Amino acid sequence: MVASACLLLSFLLFALDETSTASKRTQDAIAGRSASRTTDPSPQQERARERAHSRPREVVDDVNDVLIAPFSWAEPAGGDRWARRGVPLLVALVVYGFGLSFLARFARGRA
Repeated sequence: MVASACLLLSFLLFALDETSTASKRTQDAIAGRSASRTTDPSPQQERARERAHSRPREVVDDVNDVLIAPFSWAEPAGGDRWARRGVPLLVALVVYGFGLSFLARFARGRA
């Protein structure tokens, strides 16, 4: 339950970041300026993002990175940021939310 809550909180924070920057990207595209990249940030951009976010936010993002790492195989290669973030999240929620709770109920029934 805690793992699922951390994953959902991280995705919520990601969605808030994306929607807050969507307006600027749209304005840039309309004005003919180069739109922001949709690929993962470079190490320099990641460090700047870490400075911009609060310490609790970085802890949530780090926990998310650890929990999602085993499911990186589910990440679509050519998808946008939402798909690259959402698909592994769904797989992780199935495993952590459904799979582990099923194992807990199964183990309790066997005891």
